[in-house]
Amino acid sequence: MVPINEILDIIPHRYPFLLVDRVLEIVEKTSAVGIKNVTVNEPFFQGHFPGNPVMPAVLIVEGMAQVGAVMLLASMPDRKKKLIYFTGIDGARFRRPIVPGDQIRYELEVINLKSRACKMRGRALVDGQLAAEAEILSAMVDVPGVAGS
Repeated sequence: MVPINEILDIIPHRYPFLLVDRVLEIVEKTSAVGIKNVTVNEPFFQGHFPGNPVMPAVLIVEGMAQVGAVMLLASMPDRKKKLIYFTGIDGARFRRPIVPGDQIRYELEVINLKSRACKMRGRALVDGQLAAEAEILSAMVDVPGVAGS
């Protein structure tokens, strides 16, 4: 398990854009499972949509990508010198709205991994029901201005 303090050490995302609370399981370079507790005080609910809060679909996919980034970077000894850039989304489908009070279970599976590029299949589930799915493409890059990168 990767608790929030370790997630903050692995990826650079911070509130309000950190969209994963805990990573429950990592199988190195193969798969990961993470969770996000969706609360009514999320800043995006102020405008999406007043009186009928629904988590924006693009943020659901971003949460998948963040869990994938944690998986890819967690075992790297020089991870402070690397970033994972989100480079593409294929086949995204949204099956049900995610609302305050839901807990998202992100499940990521590596489809293809090369030295600097990765394609993953992601699923977002709420109460065991599929809420969203997508194939996510990413690239690993050196952090600009960090010595040794």
